[in-house]
Amino acid sequence: MLFNSIDFALFLPIVFLLYWGLAKNRRSLQNSIILISSYVFYGWWDWRFLSLILFSTIVDYLVALAIKKQTQKRSKKILLLVSIFTNIGLLGFFKYYNFFIDNFIKAFTLLGKDLEVVPLSIILPVGISFYTFQTLSYTIDVYRGKLEPTTSFVQFATFVCFFPQLVAGPIERAKHLLPQFERVRKLDKEQAVLGINQILWGLFKKVVIADNCAQYVNDIFSYHETYTSGTLMLGAIYFAFQIYCDFSGYSDIAIGTARLFGVDLMANFKYPYFSRDVAEFWRRWHISLSTWFRDYVYIPLGGNEGGFLRKTRNVMVVFIVSGFWHGANWTFIAWGGLNGLLFLPLFIFNRNRKYLDIAAENKKYPSAKELWAIFSTFCLITFGWIFFRANSISIAFSYLEGISHFDFAIERLHINRIAIELIPLVFLFVLYEWRHRKKEFPLYSTSILWVKAPIVILLILLFGSFSEITEFIYFQF
Repeated sequence: MLFNSIDFALFLPIVFLLYWGLAKNRRSLQNSIILISSYVFYGWWDWRFLSLILFSTIVDYLVALAIKKQTQKRSKKILLLVSIFTNIGLLGFFKYYNFFIDNFIKAFTLLGKDLEVVPLSIILPVGISFYTFQTLSYTIDVYRGKLEPTTSFVQFATFVCFFPQLVAGPIERAKHLLPQFERVRKLDKEQAVLGINQILWGLFKKVVIADNCAQYVNDIFSYHETYTSGTLMLGAIYFAFQIYCDFSGYSDIAIGTARLFGVDLMANFKYPYFSRDVAEFWRRWHISLSTWFRDYVYIPLGGNEGGFLRKTRNVMVVFIVSGFWHGANWTFIAWGGLNGLLFLPLFIFNRNRKYLDIAAENKKYPSAKELWAIFSTFCLITFGWIFFRANSISIAFSYLEGISHFDFAIERLHINRIAIELIPLVFLFVLYEWRHRKKEFPLYSTSILWVKAPIVILLILLFGSFSEITEFIYFQF
């Protein structure tokens, strides 16, 4: 079920009315309604994969309880490995099996041997990368003694498949989200209004900015050999805003929807394109994933401890694994590695925590130095996005080779639109976000914005892309 669909527009108010009408002061019924609704929400795509998420839920629920009962560290570690191998095994099979088989065949072909191994027709379960990491954080925290396992299966299952953030995050930690299902939620009208405003802003980013950018991006990347370098640059810029508004738009809708049910989800984006270096960007982009890798990969590898080579290895492992998490393609690995290389100089010279505030914090406009830092960081990140968007490494290099021609002619695209048509819309969006960069999101208010909200709705109706309902980009991850 898509957030930007009629189905969800009908689904959400029905669940809201059932939740607050039938289970206003009854925790168990609140959780049951959320759990059933989440299974309906997830099964809307393909009901067969409900068995997969249910299996993962049962395994981690039982493993966590068993870990708590054990007194020997070795026994606890074995149980933890059961959880890790089960979850990573399922993720690896559904997401990466064909990738490894294809590369295995190619490797033997280079050696002059042909292998007759047929790839499987595997459908990638929506959201498997997200709920797998969420359940893993639970068992790992229980193993580390940082969290008491819950004895209520319904509460744990609700934590695993809470529908607002189930398929594309934020990736919640059990110590933050699970306790919220262990108590009765009360309807907070201010939080509900805040949620509505955030949902509205998320929809604007998705259907007005991201989906309009997508039309240009798809055309430019599909026919990149025929376009000038100026058009290719615009294609990369449009994709930078497509993926930002698509993914952060989903997070806004998820967080806003959770507010309607009295649940708090962590912030996932904090105006990343106003970052002044790559390190700051990664503190503001997909925060739930970057902090997950920090806590469950980087720190266990040794973190900042050890010599130069070990610390460098730890950084690069995290970035490369993070890239591979996004998809079974060498382009994602290259994208992760590239971002690691961009981050390393800051890390080596201890400048990776230079910018912990916001740009131009007490000023209306950035200084020339800040503006250059923001612009150059955006250019570096956008350069990396080319690898993320391209279907193969060769296409990414072909795209970059096209940019190097420095031909800036204005072109009409195959979709019969002028390449620069979208620039004013993107520019106005950037200005509006800049003006409200101190807020959690630009429409942040605990009261209905009687002027702004109708304008945003009007902009959605006038400029939203409704020719076809498009999935969110991160559904494929």
